[in-house]
Amino acid sequence: MNESKARVWQKIACFYALTILFSFLFGAFILHAGKLDAGNLLYVTGTMWSPGLAAFATKKIFGENIRDLPWRWGTARYAWLAYLVPIGYALPVYLVVWLTGLGAFDASILSRITADFGLQNFPRPVALAVFVLITATVGMVGKLSRALGEEIGWRGFLVPELSKVVGFPGIGLISGLMWAAYHYPVLLFADYNAGTPAWYSVTCFTISVVGGSFIMAWLTLRARSLWPAAILHASHNLFIQSILTPLTKDTGPTKFITDEFGIGLVITVTVAVIVVLTIRKSSRAANGGFVAETGFKKTVPGLSQEGHSHAGQKARALEPEPRRE
Repeated sequence: MNESKARVWQKIACFYALTILFSFLFGAFILHAGKLDAGNLLYVTGTMWSPGLAAFATKKIFGENIRDLPWRWGTARYAWLAYLVPIGYALPVYLVVWLTGLGAFDASILSRITADFGLQNFPRPVALAVFVLITATVGMVGKLSRALGEEIGWRGFLVPELSKVVGFPGIGLISGLMWAAYHYPVLLFADYNAGTPAWYSVTCFTISVVGGSFIMAWLTLRARSLWPAAILHASHNLFIQSILTPLTKDTGPTKFITDEFGIGLVITVTVAVIVVLTIRKSSRAANGGFVAETGFKKTVPGLSQEGHSHAGQKARALEPEPRRE
């Protein structure tokens, strides 16, 4: 249905307030413990599901159905693209660090890997390959189960709502800043930081997150599905937090370049955003100005909330079917 802008902004405000409230209930335990893995990651899981729970609650408060969220899977190419994009922007950072002496490949961790995976009798290169292969595949299950909770809220609810009231630059910027600020408490007061000064880590993290939000918003709107964003989020966490950073030895400047709090991802994610914006511009031009990713109803300025139902029925009768890919 068509909505007034005021109603959309009310929903967005309600969603964000509930997200902060729900995340605080779990985040307080993390802050008390001072570490993210406290509670066997159950506190983190609860925190990451807070945006999803907030989206469900907001839908209920405003009399809407959670089935209206973009649950459909979409085409497989967006899922594969979402999985591969984090490799594309993360791996070059670590390769440069390993090859230039700004950091080093941590061979000592291979002993722990062989012990954890029961591969003591295997050659170390084989053990490393098995570690990467299993982590990059089976490891996605746990990562996706938590990332999905966030993406139901950020991309499943927030991005479609923002698309009703602002253009694409506003969608990426607003959703990115809201997403970044949601992480600040654990970044500043727990161990969700690579050890750089607070001002540096917050700056790099915010820029990277806002850039990532442009990519994820584009995928969500293009695929009309929240799943690509959930997969990208899970893939990002997996390759950076579970593979590349653990395999990297800090030689001094390393923490200022790698991980989610270094300048390396700021550069590569920015490049990825430029690529996405170029693709988006080319797509618009190829479709004669048609915004290919517009899959959500726009607002009607000044429409009263009481008039939603009847006006929405009339609008739907005249509205053309969204163009499919």
